[in-house]
Amino acid sequence: MSEPITCIIGLGNIGANYQATRHNVGFWLLDSLAVQQRLSFRLEKKFFGFYAQTSGVHLLKPETFMNRSGQAVQALLAFYRIPIEHMLVVHDDIDLPAGTAKLKRGGGHGGHNGLRDIINRTARNEFLRLRLGVGRPSDSKQMVNYVLNPPSLDEKNQIETAINHSLAVLPQVLTGQLAQAMNFLHRG
Repeated sequence: MSEPITCIIGLGNIGANYQATRHNVGFWLLDSLAVQQRLSFRLEKKFFGFYAQTSGVHLLKPETFMNRSGQAVQALLAFYRIPIEHMLVVHDDIDLPAGTAKLKRGGGHGGHNGLRDIINRTARNEFLRLRLGVGRPSDSKQMVNYVLNPPSLDEKNQIETAINHSLAVLPQVLTGQLAQAMNFLHRG
């Protein structure tokens, strides 16, 4: 048994021109959860983002753009006095193939600017991450362009399947039953 999760942060960039991009899969998952739970996000300026709550779990989509995600995270954690170990951050991961979902606690930022800012602002890295694979471009010089563009239709379908699998194990994740959730997600 692990720590229960009391807040979920979905990483992405605000704005219609970013909505369908690979970098916004964290927002995609929270939007899917909101539909499932019949929730509406509202702009909450004190958290620098769009906020909703369900069954005692705080949901946040930072409005600060990816590179300053830590500002929103820090505000939410401080306001509700949430220990960082009780936080799940959902983000895109270029090191995983599209359609893959993996849970991981702790570690570095792996070059992800949203994670980098959260770690820098909180001076901690022990939070849980849900890594949603988006694949990697064949030319590493195209990385920024790659994540800031929409996936192909096939990749989008694969990512949506990974999101659905992640939502299926979310109740286990929230109650700290990570081993069971990981077994389901990681077996592919």
